[in-house]
Parts: sequence; structure tokens; C-alpha cells
Amino acid sequence: MKILAIESSGLVASAAIASDDRIIGEYTANTDLTHSKTLLPMIDELAHLTGEDLSTVDYIAVSSGPGSFTGLRIGSATAKGLAFAWDKMIVPVPTVDSIAWNMAGAEGYVCPVLDARRGQTYTGIYSFHSEDGIIVMDTVRSQCAVTIDEIIDDLNERGENVTFLGDGVPVFSGYIKEHLKVPFAFAPIHERLQRAGTLASLGLVLAKEGKALGGDEFRPEYLRETQAERERKKKNGGA
Repeated sequence: MKILAIESSGLVASAAIASDDRIIGEYTANTDLTHSKTLLPMIDELAHLTGEDLSTVDYIAVSSGPGSFTGLRIGSATAKGLAFAWDKMIVPVPTVDSIAWNMAGAEGYVCPVLDARRGQTYTGIYSFHSEDGIIVMDTVRSQCAVTIDEIIDDLNERGENVTFLGDGVPVFSGYIKEHLKVPFAFAPIHERLQRAGTLASLGLVLAKEGKALGGDEFRPEYLRETQAERERKKKNGGA
């Protein structure tokens, strides 16, 4: 089985192609360029460098959110366009789950924290165990949009060591150091952010679990209202 993965939920733009036993190719950039300018060239270059006919992949995996509203829309549109052109199904991969998968096999809890602005973080809590030599991710707390103090209180109550990762680490590290009462660590930079290789790996797992959707069925999962929706409600008196 082969899968093309597209990651655009944050500042990182990334594309990868993977099979059941290896990452065939991956292209990642963390720059100020917009995803609308980087994703398709990345995918074209990936096909050129690997010699793969990407139209023959079995699935297209895409980061389904939460994250940057604009980034998610660009990734969704790219995945849908390719899915319709190639007659493929889309595997939606929750963003926070995918980031946690960077730390597959870690001891204790893994807690991605993404900067959701407005005093909130996109986060979740995960742990890992092995079954017949295969690493399995357990969702302890599903991805959600909460304040940093709420997730820290949750982790303190659980009482286990935890590893943090995500673009919220530099934003919230001071608060974490001051308020967390359990042993903790911050993931190194090569494991901290979104990347399409990880997305592809988890996408393969989800595809085998039957979680692929048709292009017309897939919708990003924002977890919060978009700015346009908030402004509309404000204009209509909260309705």
C-alpha cells in the first residue's frame, strides 16, 4: 500500500510518499512562504526526485485539523483536487494525533500543545504500548481546544511524566515550568512540529482501519469557529 501525505495545518508545509515498510520521500519547509505557493511544487518535486507516479498511490492522507484555518483550507483543497483527479480516497489524520505520533514509543504521556491564539491551545494527551512488536497509540484525552492551565491541571491530576511538543512549546514553556508538578521534557526540534512523513505513517494505520473518506465527504475539523464566523455572530448579536 502506498500513500501520499499533505501537511499544511501550521507554519510547516510538507509532503511525503510512503509505503507499508518505508518513507519513500519527504519534502518539508518551515518558512514564511504561503502554503498555496509551496504545496503543489513540493508534490511535483517529490514525484520527480523519487520517480514515483503519484497518481498510482492507494490513498491521500491530509492533516484534518485543528490548526491554521487558512492552512487547513489549502491542504483540504489540494487533497480534494488530487483525490478527484486520481479517483482516490482521502484519509483524514487529526493534527494533534499526528504530532503525538512523532514520539511513538515514548514512555509516560505525550502532550502536543499548539498555539491556538486567544489564550487557548490545541492539545491532547497520548500514551503508547506495543502489541506483537507493533507500537500502538492510545488516546488518553482526544484533541481539543482548551486553555493551557486546563491541560496542565489535567496532567497534574494524572501524575505521570510527560513529553511536550508542538509549536506551542516556546509560547507556553514558561507556564509549564512554573505550574507542572510532574516530571516533564520538551521534544527536540526534529520531533516537535508537524511533518508529512509522520502523517503518512499514521495515515497508513488509519487507512487499514477503514477510516478513509471520499473527496466529497471530507471536511477539515477546526475545533473553533473561524474569525469570519465569530464576526458574523458578533454582528448578529451572538445568534
